[in-house]
Order: sequence, then C-alpha cells, then structure tokens
Amino acid sequence: MFGVMFLFLILPQQRRAKRERNFKNNLKKGDLIVTKGGIHGKVIEINDSNDTCVIETMAGKVKVERSLISQEMSKQRSSNGKK
Repeated sequence: MFGVMFLFLILPQQRRAKRERNFKNNLKKGDLIVTKGGIHGKVIEINDSNDTCVIETMAGKVKVERSLISQEMSKQRSSNGKK
C-alpha cells in the first residue's frame, strides 16, 4: 500500500518540486516570464542575496520574489514563432 502511494503521489510531487527549484535557480537577465498572479514581463535584474528579481512589464518595473515566478515564456515564444 505504501509503495503504491509512493509511486503515484510522493514521487511525482518530488520531481515537480525539483524541476521548479532548478527553473528558479537558472533564471537570468532577459528571460520572458509569467508570475503566479498572471503578470507577463522580462527579467532585468536578479538579486541573489534576498531572493528577488526585478521584472519589466508594459506598465513599468516590478520587484517580485523569485518564488512568485510561475513559468518561462522565452522558449514557448521562440517555438511558436517557428511554426
């Protein structure tokens, strides 16, 4: 019973958390991102000391916690442009 629970619940959650942690650690200037609140922007500054970054949106610059960044749009936009 524990083995089935581990395979279907715990292991996928650990993999997802590892992917998210790697994504947030590999952010760099110029990446197009979306925050968990739905704000689209471009990373213009990363501050490792307090784990924040500054993103540029159409309305101006916004300082957000790295944990609020949901996904990167740079790869999706480049693949959509090739079609």
